[in-house]
Amino acid sequence: MILNILGAGFLVLCIFAAMLDINRLTIPNWLNLSIVGLFIPAAAVSGLPLEMLGGHLMVAALAFLIAFGLFAFNIVGGGDAKMIPAVVLWLGPDAGIPFIFYMALAGGACAMLILLVRRVMPAAAVPGIVRAPFEENAGVPYGVAIAAGAILAASASPLLSDLLNQLGALS
Repeated sequence: MILNILGAGFLVLCIFAAMLDINRLTIPNWLNLSIVGLFIPAAAVSGLPLEMLGGHLMVAALAFLIAFGLFAFNIVGGGDAKMIPAVVLWLGPDAGIPFIFYMALAGGACAMLILLVRRVMPAAAVPGIVRAPFEENAGVPYGVAIAAGAILAASASPLLSDLLNQLGALS
């Protein structure tokens, strides 16, 4: 029960990060730290063996190195580069590849949508709360892709699969 509450908090924080990224094109540090901070009690109550928790830490460290490289080459922003390893920490090794796949698909779709809207509509016509990505020379809110990847890959995570099974039973 407690693990499911913490897992739901993780997913809500991912959605909130995506919304902030759309609105401001930034993901605040406190939000990424909150995602990591929720992992600590989740790991404590999960009952996962230490080697599995070690796997979560190892893939998060690898994700940090890769995301840092992407940031260094100006491919993703700093908030995105911090959110990716925070999300991977929750998802773990089993959900890593699905996460990357879904994140890439969502990122490509998001970029194509933004480019299309920029071509056919002036930024001033876009509602203010979602206008930032549609301004000329603005970046892509990749927090949307990260959150989508996290939600779609969550069923492969040992920390989140039970929560998603229970949510699926409600529908």
